[in-house]
Amino acid sequence: MKALPVLGVLLLILGALSFVIPMPHRDDHSVSIGDAKFTLQTESREKLPPAVGIVLIGGGVLSLVFGVRKK
Repeated sequence: MKALPVLGVLLLILGALSFVIPMPHRDDHSVSIGDAKFTLQTESREKLPPAVGIVLIGGGVLSLVFGVRKK
């Protein structure tokens, strides 16, 4: 099987999942006062921007079109 159509399908799947599955993001906030250090870790889950999903889906469609096209 050709590699370009497989890449297209993979990009389509990743693009569709980017609209649904949130990505974890961790922030570390720390303050040092003298010898003491206070640390706060926050974790949030945010979805990727819609533009990322659109670009992935567009790349998948283009890969499928150019991969399936006969010469």
